[in-house]
Amino acid sequence: MNTVHRHEGDVRCATSTWFSPLSEPSGHGPSTSVPSRASDDYLAGWFATAASSSAAVDVIVVAIVACLFMVVEGKSLGMSRAVWLLVPLSFVIAVAATFPLFLAWREHHLERTAHRAGPVRAEAVAS
Repeated sequence: MNTVHRHEGDVRCATSTWFSPLSEPSGHGPSTSVPSRASDDYLAGWFATAASSSAAVDVIVVAIVACLFMVVEGKSLGMSRAVWLLVPLSFVIAVAATFPLFLAWREHHLERTAHRAGPVRAEAVAS
């Protein structure tokens, strides 16, 4: 066997273990270790790279602002204190589910309070 073919095999082996998602960082084959806590690996994955860190911070900021909006808006409209239940649900389920739920609940509350108040007189609106 000549030298070129031998080195070509070494390069192929090195690149396949380096880029394989199943290989350990040391490059000694597939990883068979089980993580001690899956949540540690999940949260570490959020901040593993610059791109994932940026996306994670965006999601966290949006979640905090949405929760603050739900609580403040719910309180200002006189909605039930059950709005506070949406805050932990935002982190357990997803803000993408709880925020539209809050908006629908808010719309229902506004319609209900407008219906109770009755028709608005024109002179009250003009002043």
